[in-house]
Amino acid sequence: MHRLVIIEDQTAIREMLAEILAPDKNFKLVGQSGDGQEGLQMCLDLKPDVVILDAKLPSLNGVDLLRRLVKRLPKIRVLVFSGHENPVIVREMLEAGAHGFVEKTAGFLDFKKGLSTIAMGGTYFGPGIASVLRNVVANPESRGSPDFLTEREREVLKLVAEGNSTKEIADKLSISAKTVDNHRTNLMRKLNIHDVASLTRHAIEQGLLGEGGA
Repeated sequence: MHRLVIIEDQTAIREMLAEILAPDKNFKLVGQSGDGQEGLQMCLDLKPDVVILDAKLPSLNGVDLLRRLVKRLPKIRVLVFSGHENPVIVREMLEAGAHGFVEKTAGFLDFKKGLSTIAMGGTYFGPGIASVLRNVVANPESRGSPDFLTEREREVLKLVAEGNSTKEIADKLSISAKTVDNHRTNLMRKLNIHDVASLTRHAIEQGLLGEGGA
């Protein structure tokens, strides 16, 4: 029997998954959470065999949670179950260590098949995600939203768009100029943008200048 944790911020979906999986003798639900940071700590404490993970979570997004989880518990198996099918998000999740990805618009049979497959050591992608992956391969220049940047990367992106210099950003965030440059490099890589002017334009297009403080 595989010990399972569900990390999903939508309570109705989380409870539905728990109820659906309750009769399944292959899985034992040992924990569930709607918060990224809490979910990460829960996994570190309980050390489950399998995790069902949403991509977008409060306090710690799915990509960063997955990176930390795989680093601390390398044998853990993770199925991403998400309504976010952005090519950049899918690619980031897979690079972070996900073993499968099923879209929330897929049928329950696809979800169950995906969960069983990754629990047994395989990989599985829902039909919608398989299509996204084909597009990623065909269009490697595709660019995504900033939703799955880290909180600090979003702060740097916003400050860059507001016209702050590296030193000003470093002073405002109490970090070194080198760290600011590292964040900017990561932003450009994730968003597939190669100059500060385009980075600024992208931030404006995404409406980041209208956000409040982090």
